[in-house]
Amino acid sequence: MRSNSFGRVYFLGLAVVLVAGLFATRLFFLQVVRAEHYREEADRQYLKTNRDIFERGDILAIKHDGTTFSLAGVKTAYVVAVNPKLLQDPIDTYERLKLLLELDRDQFMLKVAKPEIVYTEIATKVDQAVAEEIKALRLEGVILSKQKLRSYPFGHTASHTIGFVGYRGDEVAGRYGLESYYESVLSRREEVTFANFFVEIFSGLKNSLLVDAPSGRGDIVTTIEPITQKLLEKELLAARELWDAEAAGGIIIDPRNGEILALEAWPNFNPGERQADAAVLTHPLIEKTYEMGSIVKPLTMAAALDAGVVNQRTTYNDRGCVVLSTKKICNYDSKARGTVVIQEILNQSLNVGIVFLTQKLGADKLRDYFLAFGFGERTGIDLPNEAKNLTNNLDSHYEVDLATAGFGQGITLTPISITRALSVLANGGHLIQPHLVKKINYENTLSQTIESKPGPQVIKPATAEEITRMLVRVVDEKIPKVKMDHYAIAAKTGTAQMIDPITKSYYDDRFIHSWFGYFPAYEPRFLVFMYLVNPRGVQYASQSLTEPFVNISRSLLNYYQVPPDR
Repeated sequence: MRSNSFGRVYFLGLAVVLVAGLFATRLFFLQVVRAEHYREEADRQYLKTNRDIFERGDILAIKHDGTTFSLAGVKTAYVVAVNPKLLQDPIDTYERLKLLLELDRDQFMLKVAKPEIVYTEIATKVDQAVAEEIKALRLEGVILSKQKLRSYPFGHTASHTIGFVGYRGDEVAGRYGLESYYESVLSRREEVTFANFFVEIFSGLKNSLLVDAPSGRGDIVTTIEPITQKLLEKELLAARELWDAEAAGGIIIDPRNGEILALEAWPNFNPGERQADAAVLTHPLIEKTYEMGSIVKPLTMAAALDAGVVNQRTTYNDRGCVVLSTKKICNYDSKARGTVVIQEILNQSLNVGIVFLTQKLGADKLRDYFLAFGFGERTGIDLPNEAKNLTNNLDSHYEVDLATAGFGQGITLTPISITRALSVLANGGHLIQPHLVKKINYENTLSQTIESKPGPQVIKPATAEEITRMLVRVVDEKIPKVKMDHYAIAAKTGTAQMIDPITKSYYDDRFIHSWFGYFPAYEPRFLVFMYLVNPRGVQYASQSLTEPFVNISRSLLNYYQVPPDR
């Protein structure tokens, strides 16, 4: 009997503790996790409203100092409307409102002259301070309605990457960029308010506790660093304006783990405004492909070194031009160099030298290495509509097609794809996963850290170190303006002819300028890729993009307080 009594007391006590725990858990969700939601519900009881309150998760960035910055959020605003039936003196009402709002008198009078209408809006997106002043006027027939709007504090900056919210059919949803890709996390649906928690508890404890179970909704924390993003934007726009380029773009990535610190393209747009030009919404760094020119040469060199068909001491006879399959391929100046070591292929950006390397590699090895660099697949970046590279020439039986692919012509690549491939040279030889989101903070207070694991080894670590030394020599010996005494900089420029979309032949006077570099070269923290489309009044990328790269590299090393590597 004593044992049975003890058992009953034990289980009764356990039940009390369990119920208390359930109450505490539920109160925590009500008072902390869902506090903002219930404050909104309370607002709806006391504010006139003509629409649902808009709710959506935030898109966040974290500065280097740990400060959180909003790239996209929800802000409170107000709608001002009138009920013509209740207006006692429309002219006086207009005169008093125009001091606070931008109102057209004729439009206002036209709206209030319809007595059959009981509600007509005269202003939207009114900030709270102005709304408070209107409220204080106590104008009969004037209605204030609370509304929430998507806010983009960065304006035009990173607009392609962030995207925007708009109508998709009858529903408001993310359109383009992160807003679209992470729609299932950022979107919200109208939820039932718990009118009386105790009623719920006693009518169905289990159901009450399961309503706020994890649903996948939350905020996303991006890899974008706001100061770095602004720096890239500033330098790109300055170069574009200086050289009157049709378009410009750039990426700053951590080549070790694929975290993208900055991603910018021009022309861009303001995601907080109505979009009039659909063409500008396409993300050129993700959705467009370009012939990248000579920045591909280091990849061809790395493949030849890794395959063992050449080494640092290898020489070749550079005749200035060579004929392949009846096609003539020449150096940029058509001049012969005679017998030179392969370092000069990168130092002087020699096309004939690349022909030599592709012939030593052979078609199969060249194709296999380029596919291993990721050119045959999409990168899988967390943005929508990623384009596929156009690399059919890698399967060609014509020697000229393989040779031109070796120096970045005849194959077209997305900027994110070439950035990923070039990161292989910087990080010891493995393929990375470019990504923009590193953490999801769910509504239920749980969070998920998104980690990127190293991909397959493409080239040997020793090869990556060797090609890095060669690219450092390019800077030290040929681009003295970029050289730094205490930091090794590895870099290469590219100038590629553009194709006429009608004739399918190359223009003689239209080029894409490209630049990539990583630093500190032997312990890289950053890889910078930039391009200009059809810059005018300048011939080579070494002239148009050197200054932006110098400014970016020095600013990043200082901002992040990176220790020197030499």
